[in-house]
Parts: sequence; C-alpha cells; structure tokens
Amino acid sequence: MNDLDERLNKILDKVTSDDFLGGQGLGNEVPFYAFDYLPQDEVKVREHLRFLQGAIIKRRPELKVAFINLFELMLDMLKDRNKLDQSIEMQAKKGDDYMLKALKAPLDAGKVAKELVDRYPPSEFGLLVINGVGSAYPLIRTHNLLNNLQPFMGQTPLVVFYPGLYDGQSLKLFGQLGEKPYYRAFRLVS
Repeated sequence: MNDLDERLNKILDKVTSDDFLGGQGLGNEVPFYAFDYLPQDEVKVREHLRFLQGAIIKRRPELKVAFINLFELMLDMLKDRNKLDQSIEMQAKKGDDYMLKALKAPLDAGKVAKELVDRYPPSEFGLLVINGVGSAYPLIRTHNLLNNLQPFMGQTPLVVFYPGLYDGQSLKLFGQLGEKPYYRAFRLVS
C-alpha cells in the first residue's frame, strides 16, 4: 500500500467521527479541510470519492452530505444564464485569454460561492465535499472560493479535494502554480 492509499483509507473514519462533525479541537477556526494529492492520482481520488458517497451513507445514514464538483457547478451556472454555448464559441473564435476575461465577472468567486450555498445550504448539510477544483482552474482559484465561502459556512465542515500541495499555509495547484496563502484550512489526514 502506498502513501496515497493509506491517506485515502483514513478519510471515512475521519469525516464520520463525532469529533470531526462537531468541530472538536478547532477552537474558533472555520471547519475547512484540504485533502491534497498529486495531480496524476486524480482518477484514483475520483474513484475513492464515489466509494465515500456510499460508505458514508452506510456508516452515518442520518448525515446529509453534499458532494459538489466545482467545474460542473460552474458549467451549470453558465447554462442557467444561457452563456455556455456563447462561451464555447467565444473560446473557439477569440481564444482562451479572451474567454477568461469574459467569464471573469459571471464566474467571480463570490458569485460561485453564493451559488454553491444556495444549492447546498450549509445549515441543511452535515458536510460539504468539493472536488473538480483542478478542472475549474483558471476560471476560479481555490483560495478565492474558500475565502468567499467562509462567511456562509457556519460550523458545517467543508472538505476540498485538491490536486496539488497544501502545506497548512499555502495552496499550490498541480504542485506548481502558487496561489495566495490560505491559512484557514486544516489538512484532512496526514
């Protein structure tokens, strides 16, 4: 068994524990957690997320969990505003940079955070799990999303599956792209 397998195998016990769900040991910190992994392990992590969806229900049937793919959420936002097809055409005709500028306002981190909490109200869930942040880049940066989610989450734990490195202070998407420091999340498992 490799390091990733060991860490993946710790997730179920962690996220279904009373201490985790009750925010024990956090003081006044927000219950945000990051599970970082190497980008080449994306498929394995996705498979484990599918496993977790069923396993959490079996272990804690009363626990309502939202599994949210950030990229799919952003596509839905564009579809709802009739901008998806336009965006695809724009990218084909004018290129990536033009499309990124055009989508900056409709996919602003504050708007995406608001959409996420409107669809998955933290008060109605015991846990929110976000993946797809690598696919959503560069349209949205993880640190911006987390900063914008903070005021809405209350004490509901949020876990971000992050294809890169998180050292407890900063996020490095794909292990290369430095994001701004984000000090408010804890590593889910070591």
